[in-house]
Amino acid sequence: MTRSGAANQLVLTACITELAALRFTPAGLPAVDLRLEHESTLEEAGQTRQVKAALKAVAFGSVAERLARQALGSQWLLRGFLATPRNAKHPVFHITEFQQD
Repeated sequence: MTRSGAANQLVLTACITELAALRFTPAGLPAVDLRLEHESTLEEAGQTRQVKAALKAVAFGSVAERLARQALGSQWLLRGFLATPRNAKHPVFHITEFQQD
């Protein structure tokens, strides 16, 4: 079900653990693929919990060009949305903006 204006926003603090070379889409748009890892301590159901997550991410345009220059292991506050590519089983984090954490 699709709904216009439905919320799909992700804000995540994560470390860049893999960073592919900058590539270009068939339309000529810069793109970069990344793997991110997040680690934190959160509260859930009144209990403290260690949380770890690893996920694939992608960025396009000027965001991709800027991300492609960042160091592996660097920590960032990333904003974007989730989308599942065609023929894929897992969602990918599409990064639309980022800043130093």
